[in-house]
Order: sequence, then C-alpha cells, then structure tokens
Amino acid sequence: MKRNQVSIAVAAALTVIIGCSESINDNTPNAKETPTPAIQEEVLVSRVEVGVEAVEVEADAIQVMPSSPTAKIAYHRAAHKQLAVMSMPNPAPYLADPFFEPENRDKYLDTPSNSTHLVATTPLSTFSVDVDTGSYANVRSYLKMGNTPPADAIREEAFINYFDYNYPAPSSKVQPFSVNTELASAPWNAERQLLRIALKGYDIPINERKPSNLVFLVDVSGSMNEPNKLPLLVQSLSLMAKNLGSDDKVSLVTYAGNASVVLEPTQGDDQQAIINALKSLQADGGTYGESGIRLAYQQAKNGFIKDGVNRVILATDGDFNVGVTSLDALKDLVEEEHENGISLTTIGFGRGNYNDAMMEQLANIGDGNHAYIDTLHEAQKVLLRQMSGTLQSIASDVKIQVEFNPNAVKEYRLIGYQNRKLRDEDFNNDKVDAGEIGAGHTVTALYEVTLVGDQGRIDDLRYQVNTSGKAGFGDELAQVKVRYKLPGEEQSKLTTQLVNNNKDKRQFTEASTDFQFATAVAAFAQKLKDNHYVDGLAYSQIADIARENRGDDPHNYRGEFVSLVEIAQSL
Repeated sequence: MKRNQVSIAVAAALTVIIGCSESINDNTPNAKETPTPAIQEEVLVSRVEVGVEAVEVEADAIQVMPSSPTAKIAYHRAAHKQLAVMSMPNPAPYLADPFFEPENRDKYLDTPSNSTHLVATTPLSTFSVDVDTGSYANVRSYLKMGNTPPADAIREEAFINYFDYNYPAPSSKVQPFSVNTELASAPWNAERQLLRIALKGYDIPINERKPSNLVFLVDVSGSMNEPNKLPLLVQSLSLMAKNLGSDDKVSLVTYAGNASVVLEPTQGDDQQAIINALKSLQADGGTYGESGIRLAYQQAKNGFIKDGVNRVILATDGDFNVGVTSLDALKDLVEEEHENGISLTTIGFGRGNYNDAMMEQLANIGDGNHAYIDTLHEAQKVLLRQMSGTLQSIASDVKIQVEFNPNAVKEYRLIGYQNRKLRDEDFNNDKVDAGEIGAGHTVTALYEVTLVGDQGRIDDLRYQVNTSGKAGFGDELAQVKVRYKLPGEEQSKLTTQLVNNNKDKRQFTEASTDFQFATAVAAFAQKLKDNHYVDGLAYSQIADIARENRGDDPHNYRGEFVSLVEIAQSL
C-alpha cells in the first residue's frame, strides 16, 4: 500500500464527510477553520495511537478542519474507515465510497444490567472480584470512531476499575489488600444511596517482582492484517519486552493456518532477539487458535520457573475459525493448564472480528486479566505502568459477600459484575474459582441501595417475617465479607467489615473525590448501556461531576473520560 494512495483516499473521504458535518454544525454552517493547536495535537495523538505509517497522512491530507465536536468525530471516523478499506485485499471498489461500512462481526456475551433485590427475601449478594479493563478501552475505540457501542460491550465494573483510586494501602502483606467502604446519596435519585466497597492491593516495585516465564501467543492470521491489529500488537509487546530482566524468560508462538515456535525460551535481557522476533511477524492464513494455545502451554512448561510467574499472554482479535472453536472446549483446556500453575492473560486488538466473549471468559478461567489495546497509550498503561499487576498476583480466588440488614436497607442493586456473580453457598467453598488481584490493583464495587423509609423500586411486602424481639442491629447497614487465598495456598482466609448506617444521609457532594469520580464513571456506563436506572442524570451532568473530581491525573486518563462523555452526548 503506497502512501500517496492512502492520502488520496483519506482526503477524498474526509472532504465529503467534513463538508456534511459542517452543514449541520451549530452556528457556523459551511464554515471552515484553521485547526487550533489543541486539534492539531489531537491529530498527532491519533497518528501515534494507531501506530502505523499510513496514518501519518491524516495531517497531510487535511489542510483545514472545523473545530466542532461533530466534525471532529466525522474526521476520526472517516480516517479509521478508509484505513480499514485499504487493508482489504482489493480495496479499489470501495475507495470512491467514503460511507462504506466494513462488516462488523464482533461477539459479546449477553449482559443485561443487574436487577433490584428486596433485602427481606434476598439479603445476600455474592460475586467474584474482577479487574479486567478491556470493556472500557474497547468502548472507547467505538466512541472515538463516532460509533455507538453495542450495549453488551459495556461492562460497568470494567469502566469503574479502569481508573486508579487513592485508597489506603494495606499495612502488611499478611492481608494483601485493604478493605474500605463509603456511603453517600446517588446523584441520579434522591431516594437512593450508593455503597462503595473498595479493595487496594499492595504494590510491588518492578525490581522486586518474581521472575516471569512468559509466552507471547500471537495471532498472525489474515484477519490481523490491519493497522490497529498486528502492527500495534508488535509495538505493544516490544514495549513490555524492554522492561524484562535476566531472570525472566520469553517465548514467542504464533498461529494462523498452523502453529509454530518463533522464539524458544529466551532470557529477558536479550531484548533485541525478542524484539527482532516480534518484528518478523506477518499476517496471513486461517485462525487455528487451538493448536496455538496448546503449543504455547508446551513452551510455558519448557521454560517453567518454580515459585515464579508462568503465564501465557494471548494477543489476538479473537477470531478462531480452524480446529476446536467451541468456547467450552477451549475453557476446559485453559482450566487444566491453570491447575498446572500456568495462567492466561488475554489482550484484544482491532475491530470487525473481535470476540470479546471468548477473550473475557478465557482470562477468567485462566486466572488472568483481560485488556483491550487500541492505542500505544493504552499499551503503556497495561504493559508498562501496571506491569507488576498484570503479571503478578497477590491474592487469588477473591470473593465478596455482602449481607444487608433488613432493618436498615429495603432493597439493593449491584452495578456491574453480571458475569462474576456466584451462588451464596460458593462463598465458603474453596473449590469454586474466583478472580485474582494483581500487585497494586484496586477493585471497586458499587451498590445502589434504598434505605427503609424511602420509596423503592419494588413495592413493600405485605407478608414479612416478624423480627420483633430479635436484635435489630439498627446502627449497621451491612456486613462485608471477603475471602481470598494467598499465592500458593489452597485454603482461603476471611476478613470482615461492618458498614454503619448513615442516618443523616450524607450528600453526594460531601463524599470523597474518588467516590464522586467512580460514581460518574458508573453513571456513564449505565447510561451508555441504555438502561433506565440513571434517567435522572444527563451526560452533561456526568461530565461536570467527573471534571470537578478529576484530582491528580498525570496520564490524562480521567481527562480523556470527560471527553468520551462529551462525544457520547454529541452522538
């Protein structure tokens, strides 16, 4: 693909689309403006984020650009579409049609929002922790392309847990995380309170983490032959490789029509050999994912480090179409190897064939985490800044069970964690698998609760158990219990914490900065998912809450969130 061909195609598309967007712009119909420094900077960021030379034509192809949000969205959308077209084997028929929409075959689990439960009939709520952030990054890529994401792509807990929060760290490694709670009113309904449960794991400096035996399992099938897939994947894993040491090992396995070992277990400080192996990859052929996974686990066994981190990192757009493609069969394979001490992390790339359902579930079974990388900025977050947490677990099979006091709480609703709910009896069963917490990770869960005396979503029961004569525990709102296993241990430990009833109903604006920001994120995820729970809060109000509670934001994650809310509002 020649640069001038792409330049012509992108320029043609953007000329048409920007012209259309200008005609519907607010107060300046048919007006064109010289790009402001802020917009020019955004173009440069987009150029770096996609990580491919072809995108460098963006700034060259467009000499003028309107500054309205609508036109900026159209600009990004057109550039991404034309790059997708140019990656096709025969793009010529589509170059004249800037509105051509490549077929989208992304797959998501059915994840409707959790319903409300009456405490009188269902006082217990039990779920596994989850620190996967893939849903947020994936939805961000939809919005930045000017598209509304599918509702099932939105997992509320992944949005909330994408961000770091300044929770108190644990005082010792005996209990590897702290447990904190906070209660305040909900900004979308005066009859609701929000209960935040927060876990903060202790951090491990990179130079103190355990040696890692990593197998990069890379999809090099034909579907990966797009700028935001294999090229970005190679750049991302190269970033990680540059921070490995002599105690680490790296193998590289690829799969397409068949699987092959590109790099045998190699010392982590031989960075050039690892990077050269990554740069040699080319995309072509089918997607024989099963053979790749089996070969990757074999390499993990070959380089196994006792008492170290042994992990396969699967990097793909999630499209398996050769060999065993049944999700249940793949989950059985991953679970078997997890029992052998080898975990699995999944990293998604690209659009059109992305199988989010498979990626999330395989990571859950493999005791790993699932991320989605759409930019080099995101790669730095997942594979550099959070490297210790991505690689090293400090607690496994972490479960949370909340018991609400029916004398204080009428009803509750857990925001998110639909795929992580457990049966109440699973909480005390150490054989039931649950999530892990990596070094330095934070886990946040939000409950929307209605206190006794307030108007709930469900009618009060006529026939209830008479609790007169029993202790009412009137000063208690709930009891939070957390079970977890320390690394290498089979028996879980238990920690509990009581949540006291705030009879004065603390106002939302009196809550901590982190509480208010997390609430804004939760509200955005729910509103974007198009459920009815936050109808009382507009996108502009969500953006205002987030903006006012941005706090210390050195990498602009929270600032970027505000811009996503504004994009969603304009859509």
